[in-house]
Amino acid sequence: MPAAKNTGRPQLLFVDGSFEELAGEMAEYLKAEEAKQLLSAGSEQKPVSKDEVLAKLVASSQALTAVPEKEFTAASNLMIHLVLQSSDPRKHLPALCAIFSKPLTSSPVHGVALSLNALTTVFNLLEPTDPIRARVFMEILKFLKNHGMFDGMRQYLEKLPEWMESWGTDEEFQRKLYEEVAEVALEAGEDEQSYEFILKALRTFDADDKEEVTSDDAQRLSLRAVRMALLSNTHFLFQDLRAIPSVQALSDSHPVYSQLLDIFAEQDLEDYNDFNEEHEGWVDQQKLDHDKLHRKMRLLTFASLAAATPSREIEYAKIIKALQIPEEDVEMWAIDVIRAGLVEGKLSQQRSVFLVHKVTYRVFGQRQYRELATRVDHWRVTLQNVLGVLRQEQVNAKAQKEREQQELERKLNSASLGGGERGGGERGGDRRRQNQGQQQRERTDNDD
Repeated sequence: MPAAKNTGRPQLLFVDGSFEELAGEMAEYLKAEEAKQLLSAGSEQKPVSKDEVLAKLVASSQALTAVPEKEFTAASNLMIHLVLQSSDPRKHLPALCAIFSKPLTSSPVHGVALSLNALTTVFNLLEPTDPIRARVFMEILKFLKNHGMFDGMRQYLEKLPEWMESWGTDEEFQRKLYEEVAEVALEAGEDEQSYEFILKALRTFDADDKEEVTSDDAQRLSLRAVRMALLSNTHFLFQDLRAIPSVQALSDSHPVYSQLLDIFAEQDLEDYNDFNEEHEGWVDQQKLDHDKLHRKMRLLTFASLAAATPSREIEYAKIIKALQIPEEDVEMWAIDVIRAGLVEGKLSQQRSVFLVHKVTYRVFGQRQYRELATRVDHWRVTLQNVLGVLRQEQVNAKAQKEREQQELERKLNSASLGGGERGGGERGGDRRRQNQGQQQRERTDNDD
């Protein structure tokens, strides 16, 4: 049989034959009578219309969900190959992908994996820059979401920006795709990953278009992002969220949410308590979980207290007052704030202080610059004192060395002088003995 014509797209290596031959086999397999009639009516004078045949085959492809498990991959690959022979595959691929997205009834165990394989085959056989790839990828995302298969998506996430640029997708499609990724991540319990993709979706709104950032869609996503950030067990910094124009627009459309976000971004537990008094019952009405928010606010207050303490030593009494807790709970909250990654330090039970080693700033504005300047001044004074001590020690060490050198020289000189006197005495003794000998000889001579 002649090989299929090269259309410039990647081909399935095992597919061989003309379109008419392969379409006839597919029509027979699917029992697509209308497709068989169209194929049989074709002639050299009047060639068969590929798109008409494909429309009939795709309409009958629902039968693929009931074929034996061992036949599904080969049949689906052949169907994909045929659709890609169309002059405009986008006419048929969405419907075909919708069929592949349905459960394979003949394979309750492996059906999901087989269906996903068919969808990814469509995606991989399209040219990298083909815009229809974006729609296929959206179908893959929906499939992964329906089956809780976030792990199957991880390999694609880093490539998404590059792909969307090559597909030339508009902001609206990008927003929908990012939101779909966020949904899949949320279903899998990946809350932080889901939050990050909601932020990506929010950034697709034109910051310079006030109408766009205040649109219903923008405000809906902004509220969702705020709620996710507030209720997250791992998210404690809110500056990235507050910098997004559509979130800033909440101050007009949802001022209470905006006020609450400001409190969590840079204020303390006392401010949160005042908020609850001012808007009594609002947190419960919005299903925001007061206990979770209250605990989070205490941790953030601890971080602010640590950041605002130049000496890096926080007395227990200050912690007790700021967090509104009994003294016996100080250690527990110190451990919790360290686990949250907001502060690094340790407790000194003897001195009843918390020693701050490192702290995460919740915001960095004029107030924080002043606090940093105070801390830098404190460090400078401390370093100057240390430098003064070191220099004094250097002077003392040098003086001590000089004294030791002088003492050594004195001892050497004393030893040298003492040796000279002993030598002179010995020589004087020798001379006396010589004189005595001479006198003895003179007396002997006289006697003779």
